[in-house]
Amino acid sequence: MAESLHLLKLCVGAESVEDLLDWQRTHPAPYPTGERRHVTRMWPKREAEVLAGGSLYWVVKGVILCRQRILRLDEIEGSDGIRRCGIVLDPEVVRTEAAPRRPFQGWRYLEPKDAPRDLPKAREADTALPEEMALALAEIGLR
Repeated sequence: MAESLHLLKLCVGAESVEDLLDWQRTHPAPYPTGERRHVTRMWPKREAEVLAGGSLYWVVKGVILCRQRILRLDEIEGSDGIRRCGIVLDPEVVRTEAAPRRPFQGWRYLEPKDAPRDLPKAREADTALPEEMALALAEIGLR
């Protein structure tokens, strides 16, 4: 069985995890089970590893703050005829320790060893550190 691998994606337009939650609540899911889908242009070449327990980690304003488990990848064909990847996500958003990330385009692979840990349920309401502080902590090896 393949070892799991995660994806990392910028949460464009969101100022906070609450913005992501609000957007997902106000945009009806395409499936009656409540699944969420994020459509992206590129298909992961390491699909088996992503589907072996991977999550999509969201970067909000330069900091990883949460993740959603990846359920499957659906082929989506746009009105322009271009094939895209629909990343089907578990509706549960799990908050993580804050981990700074520099801007990038598209998505990136995230090895499990580099993924921030989930926050305990009691800390889910914690707010993110200011970006400068999170970056300074990361530079000295602290998350």
